[in-house]
Amino acid sequence: MAAPRPKSPGPRGPSKKDDKEESFWEKIGTLGRKKGIKKVQEVQEEGKHAIDSPGSPTAIDHPPEEYELGENEERAIIETKSMENAKFKELVMVLIEWINDELAAQRIIVKFIDEDLYDGQILQKLLEKLTGEKLDVPEVTQSEEGQKQKLRIVLAAANRVLGLPRWSAQKWSVESVHSKNIVSILHLLVALARLFRAPVRLPENVAVSVIIVQKKDGTLTHRTVTEEITSTYDDLGMLCEKDAFDTLFDHAPDKLDVVKRSLITFVNKHLNKINLDVSELETQFHDGVYLTLLMGLLEGFFVPLYDFYLTPQDFDQKVHNVTFAFELMQDTGLAKPKARPEDIVNLDLKSTLRVLYNLFTKYKSMS
Repeated sequence: MAAPRPKSPGPRGPSKKDDKEESFWEKIGTLGRKKGIKKVQEVQEEGKHAIDSPGSPTAIDHPPEEYELGENEERAIIETKSMENAKFKELVMVLIEWINDELAAQRIIVKFIDEDLYDGQILQKLLEKLTGEKLDVPEVTQSEEGQKQKLRIVLAAANRVLGLPRWSAQKWSVESVHSKNIVSILHLLVALARLFRAPVRLPENVAVSVIIVQKKDGTLTHRTVTEEITSTYDDLGMLCEKDAFDTLFDHAPDKLDVVKRSLITFVNKHLNKINLDVSELETQFHDGVYLTLLMGLLEGFFVPLYDFYLTPQDFDQKVHNVTFAFELMQDTGLAKPKARPEDIVNLDLKSTLRVLYNLFTKYKSMS
């Protein structure tokens, strides 16, 4: 029996707010220690114009120093009511507990997602724990530039693990994470939790209202967008019950090789009909092309080339192909694969073997 996962102390609960909070514009007074009266008035007028302009959907509870932006620069801020949403709070708490459990052996305790993860230090430790690979970054960096350089390396490693192309736009970046943008940090943590099948249940359909403030022609403007952080997950995105392939990987690697050879023989018997040959199961099925073509061969139908990408160029196109192949399997009466398309694309051998073994079980006697 596996030893129980170490548990770390939970994060402290949110601090109670004063019974009587200062209003948005009363907070302006706190700037007096930092700025001259004229500067305060300028910031106040800019912020008030942006917030009180026609069509403003809501008032914003953030002090004007958060709006010190350069020309055309943007700042994203979550609406207070979204931060107070029960599902949002649950998501934050679930992710904090997951991180603390993963890093318990290193005596690392996360209390606040934004304040504790923005500099890359804990993200580095988490990624190293999940992947089992050491990142070549300085252990401690105090300067802002040093923190950003560390974040750049850590996020590049995370994107690589997640199978995301370097040139594609992501929901997180060095700038957004370092500026403590909690939405960006949550997007990254959710992606990692799902990829590594964290043994937690993520609350589904968590969305927040985000106010985008921009300085344009010397004037602050704003717009509100809805940001979806989690969606509906058919697979729950969590750890699955152990099956025969877990046992093979953990206790019988010699028998695993026998299974792989049998599956390679099976798929080549059919793919050879169209002059295709497989020697590596995890790499040659990861883009969904061979999997889609194999389904057509097994069921005796032609798969229109416009239904999938014959030469997929990026992660999303590969996921599309594998998802399409899964749909073909279900259309022919097979149960929905336990694996996720993302697992196949990310070269997860165990997931690939599960999918191919299901095909082998149904079609092994077919000539």
